[in-house]
Amino acid sequence: MSLMSLTAVELGKKIQAKEVTAVEAAREAFLQIERMDSKLHCMITVDKEGALERAEKVQEGIEKGFFKGPLAGVPVVLKDNLCTKGMQTTCASKILYHFKPTYTAEAVKNLEQAGAVILGKANMDEFAMGSTTETSFFGVTKNPWNLEHVPGGSSGGSCAAVAAEECSYALGSDTGGSIRQPSAYCGVTGIKPTYGTVSRYGLIAYASSLDQIGPVAKDVGDCAAVLEAIASYDPKDSTSVKRKDYDFTTALVEDVKGLRIGIPKDYFGVGLDAEVRESILQAAKVLEGQGAVLEEFDLSLVEYAIPAYYIIASAEASSNLARFDGVKYGYRTKEYEGLHQMYKKSRSEGFGAEVKRRIMLGSFVLSSGYYDAYYLKALKTKALIKQAFDRAFERYDVILAPVAPTTAPKLKESLCDPIQMYLSDIYTIAANLAGLPGISLPCGIDSKGLPIGMQLLGDCFQEKKLIRAAYTFERTRTYERCKALKGVL
Repeated sequence: MSLMSLTAVELGKKIQAKEVTAVEAAREAFLQIERMDSKLHCMITVDKEGALERAEKVQEGIEKGFFKGPLAGVPVVLKDNLCTKGMQTTCASKILYHFKPTYTAEAVKNLEQAGAVILGKANMDEFAMGSTTETSFFGVTKNPWNLEHVPGGSSGGSCAAVAAEECSYALGSDTGGSIRQPSAYCGVTGIKPTYGTVSRYGLIAYASSLDQIGPVAKDVGDCAAVLEAIASYDPKDSTSVKRKDYDFTTALVEDVKGLRIGIPKDYFGVGLDAEVRESILQAAKVLEGQGAVLEEFDLSLVEYAIPAYYIIASAEASSNLARFDGVKYGYRTKEYEGLHQMYKKSRSEGFGAEVKRRIMLGSFVLSSGYYDAYYLKALKTKALIKQAFDRAFERYDVILAPVAPTTAPKLKESLCDPIQMYLSDIYTIAANLAGLPGISLPCGIDSKGLPIGMQLLGDCFQEKKLIRAAYTFERTRTYERCKALKGVL
């Protein structure tokens, strides 16, 4: 069995037991990248020299007893919107092509302190704006289960890399489902923590009030271990929360007896694929068979989540992306007359179509005369959505729902219809608006051979309940390796 077929925790145990070295694990990961990535394009930057040098240092630290954690020596890939000092960080955009940050994101620093070996940067939708990883300046990432389908987005490169076993685990960011949706499409597991649990310092912002970093891995145990490593209070991030407990791995218990699970009727109406619905409801029955208490309920305001999300996210994006003007860093147009023309040409040539669309929408809703009509109403709707979830969590410990209306669509289908692409986030964005934690994990395969993902949502800071429920369900299933690793490629 390949070392990359092991879970991150399994590989970490072998490294600690001196059955294999961190250098050998890194070399095996690069061999898999060489085998797979020319067809999948999960990666933007591969830092072979730096990773092998780091693996040697980590191995020395393990032998001296400095690195004792479960992730020491285990290879990881980072989404390309996480700053890494001296390593190219592009946000999959022409405007940041060749940009090398002067500092490292806090979450990445935490991983390094745990002994992680960073292989490189994963492809993504440009500035995390998209649901298919097709808006990247560096090209499209393909789904390892079927090369004609998208891997989801915007963390599609991270999720596809884990599914294709190019790394043991990855980090992504979730603004409206960008970890959970591609995890479902690629048949892997991903967690979006409660807003403020993981520092956003060094995460290049899309929408600051919604963005959150989280792990992508093969199973729930790996995700819990990675979340435990990256979560911390950070005074450099004004939205960071000081939590009492970061010991997420203690929730890896096979027990849901008495756990109250709510199933929102609103998420199972028109637009949900029949096979996805059946698979999710079957997963609910499995949890009920394990002792959980299931109940259907009405979760109001779901229909308003998408317009509220895209107004707020676009408004914040138009503000956050104003800094990319060709002056201090990033792309600058070659020919221009005067400062204003340099701004316009640099931004016109540097940003892709989807980013421009969202900047213009955001600028519009923030403009004089439209602020009250759109942006202010969206903020009020966001507050009402949070109140609806608060009422639900007075009755339920966990909410069980689909991740997306369908399995992964074919390449180019979503780009032809941006509205349809936005609707693919219908079941995930409410958690970001309310700042709630969520986990996506595989629960079936459809008739096209594509994975189906289910989503568990919890109240703020209740990741442990999600991990316990997800782990209990996961223990009833065997991990399905993607078709790419069964001889399709």
